Amino acid sequence: MAGKSKNIYICSECGYESVKWYGKCPQCGEWNTMEEHTPVITSKKGASVKNRSSVAPVNKLNEIDSTIEKRILTGIGEFDRVLGGGIVEGSLILLSGDPGIGKSTILLQICQRLGEHAKVLYISGEESARQLKLRANRLEVDSDNLYISAQTDVASIVETIKSEKPNIVIIDSIQTMIIEDLSSSAGSVTQVRESTNIFMHLAKSLGIPIFIVGHVNKDGAIAGPKVLEHIVDTVLYFEGERNYSYRILRSAKNRFGSTNEIGVFEMTQTGLKEVENPSLLMLSGRPKNSSGTCVACTMEGSRPILAEVQGLVTASGFGTPRRMSTGFDYNRMNMIIAVLEKRAGYFFGTMDTYLNVVGGLKLYEPAADLSVAMSLISSLKDVVADEHTLAFGEIGLAGEIRAVNNCEQRISEALRLGFTRCIIPFHNYKGLSKTIKTSLDIIPVKNIRQAFEAISVK
Repeated sequence: MAGKSKNIYICSECGYESVKWYGKCPQCGEWNTMEEHTPVITSKKGASVKNRSSVAPVNKLNEIDSTIEKRILTGIGEFDRVLGGGIVEGSLILLSGDPGIGKSTILLQICQRLGEHAKVLYISGEESARQLKLRANRLEVDSDNLYISAQTDVASIVETIKSEKPNIVIIDSIQTMIIEDLSSSAGSVTQVRESTNIFMHLAKSLGIPIFIVGHVNKDGAIAGPKVLEHIVDTVLYFEGERNYSYRILRSAKNRFGSTNEIGVFEMTQTGLKEVENPSLLMLSGRPKNSSGTCVACTMEGSRPILAEVQGLVTASGFGTPRRMSTGFDYNRMNMIIAVLEKRAGYFFGTMDTYLNVVGGLKLYEPAADLSVAMSLISSLKDVVADEHTLAFGEIGLAGEIRAVNNCEQRISEALRLGFTRCIIPFHNYKGLSKTIKTSLDIIPVKNIRQAFEAISVK
């Protein structure tokens, strides 16, 4: 009599399997990620590799076709930018984001554009066909080439795709897909991993691009095993705050393009609308003659984006001052405050400090350091910064302003939006072309004090 099979434990982050539970995953080192699952019983027990394997084809590198892959344009410029120029045939694309951020909305809008010249199959595992129809009516989606199927069985979906032969497939969402041969429930590590593998082989064999919608957990990471991100070709994240109407589409992985590009959208009653000039949008409504504001320029891929940084420094009513940061790294803000105190003589020890990047944009690169410092000093001294002046540069621990990349592109963007002065690192000034130097007033600075003297309104 065969013994009863024991359950196994699988890491939800990396997919590591073990017959016993660990508090810390031996493979990825994450804590409390080992989840209990029922093992999959294979029907061909003990089948040898020799009987199932075949000789894999081998090609010389020089004989492999290196022509540029054919891409399908979605008709939404911002979406195509993030993908690297369009959808690659046979690619598997994972779209993730918080609930209600607009994942299903943008995919339905893409269906409308693609339906003009391609057959699109939308597989819904969370909503009924009627619910999708109501959403399509709200978004004014009425393409004759859009086909809807509300099902969750992976085997049935595969047969449907093979029989219908669509040009593009959308799976919404991968956490609802079920393989009947597996005993685990929908959304488990095993179900998500194996379902994604099946769709990956289907996309490669038929040459059909497949979009997969993935949920995120409370930490913002994609729910399910980390191996899910390794299987797919492209990972797209939808970012944004519920209180803001702007959404940012960011590529975390892209085998067919850059991972630095972003797309900016605005959520409206009729769906998501692309924002072709995000800098102008982020700077709209700037206050005049108000201290504590400075304009920063950050690079998102090849695109320079201008954003307003606001700082508020006020006397603290408690023994320990409060410090808060929105849109900028909290620890880096504390480092900048420490440099301002030690190297420049600005005292923040008994002051509450608040920092905010307007519009919900997040500034990740060090080039925003100078703008952050200028907004904090402006609020501390209650001195108004010139509204037509832009500042960017990295701040070192010695109080120096260090050079940043893409300096000319940042200055050109400032000139296009009507700025008349730019405060830049001294070492960047040497490499600028004569045309850029004469286009507007450029002030090279070596330290923080020189920058604040230059940005202040006389």
